[in-house]
Amino acid sequence: MWYNGLLAPSAWALVGITLLMTHVTILSVTIYLHRYSAHRALELHPALKHFFRLWLWLTTGMNTREWTAIHRKHHAKCDTAEDPHSPVVMGLRTVMWRGAELYRDEANNEQTLRMYGKNCPDDWLERRVYSRYKMAGIALMAVIDLALFGVLGITVWAVQMVWIPFWAAGVVNGLGHAVGYRNFECRDAATNLVPWGVIIGGEELHNNHHTYPNSAKLSARRWEFDIGWFWIRVFEVLRLAKVQRVAPVPHQVQGKGALDMDSAMAILNNRFQIMAQYRRQVIGPLVKLELARADASMRQRLRRAKALLARETTLLDDQHRQRIQGLLEHSQALKTIYEKRLALAQIWAETRAGGQDMLTAMKAWVHDAETSGIQALHDFAAQLKTYSLKPTSA
Repeated sequence: MWYNGLLAPSAWALVGITLLMTHVTILSVTIYLHRYSAHRALELHPALKHFFRLWLWLTTGMNTREWTAIHRKHHAKCDTAEDPHSPVVMGLRTVMWRGAELYRDEANNEQTLRMYGKNCPDDWLERRVYSRYKMAGIALMAVIDLALFGVLGITVWAVQMVWIPFWAAGVVNGLGHAVGYRNFECRDAATNLVPWGVIIGGEELHNNHHTYPNSAKLSARRWEFDIGWFWIRVFEVLRLAKVQRVAPVPHQVQGKGALDMDSAMAILNNRFQIMAQYRRQVIGPLVKLELARADASMRQRLRRAKALLARETTLLDDQHRQRIQGLLEHSQALKTIYEKRLALAQIWAETRAGGQDMLTAMKAWVHDAETSGIQALHDFAAQLKTYSLKPTSA
């Protein structure tokens, strides 16, 4: 009958079809709009790019230039008053439930489009169809859903329409800067929501992305999974994609005992991973040691000390700073390792990359660490000497 549509699928089949179509929409956003258009982390075959553009026109009405510009501005102004959708500034509830409105408001900002929307499609289809008739694609999708699935096609269409506004504009842009865990202490509040990036195409790994925005792969730890990266690898096999950049992979030469310019540059390139190792190998053991010998009142103050002492300083509020000060006054060892962490970050911030001054500062830092009397700090400094820009060879 006409009300069952041309395919007349069963209820469970319709659920599967809906999830499949929304997954294609997510892939269109994360692979085409995000990793390709906004960050140029990979190249895509023209046929695949045109498919993604068409699918996004049908299922979201989003414009490549607008999305790209807004996202680039988000990175450039992240968690500041100029960020188009920062929960830190606007509040989590606003971004979660009004994310689509915030997107539309910024899409009307010509200055944003002019400054951040360069190198986006400007062909006949973009000018005459996708950008000119944004709502026509959504309307056409409604007709297609009705024709294929009958009356229930309206439900399928409604799910398609809310999928990106909820998951991308709401969850990633909102919760992705408010809750979750952090592998790396980047300079904004981005978090990884869960280690398994399946529902939102890998965008769940938001802290990893903000640390290495130009990486085509969003997973960073062995136990993390990025389904968007899985599909990119499939497209590579099919010669539809070519990865341009991924996050740097640390290389170490076992037995290397001298800090030279090669190791200093490798340390700079891998600074976020190194800071994560500092948290695990230096801060963690020292906090554990302090906990073992602290009284009940001090144990309460030492809770979350590992995360607090490793936290990016620009993200600390007055209460955090007071707690840190109390910890440092309690323990000279914690004071030493905290000051050494800040000093290491300062080297990267204040010295010229590749300059002799950076190498000199790194050598001084390593010497101080090795003579600090703290074994964990000594071992960490010795490990820094093994870093190299080149992979280890047999």
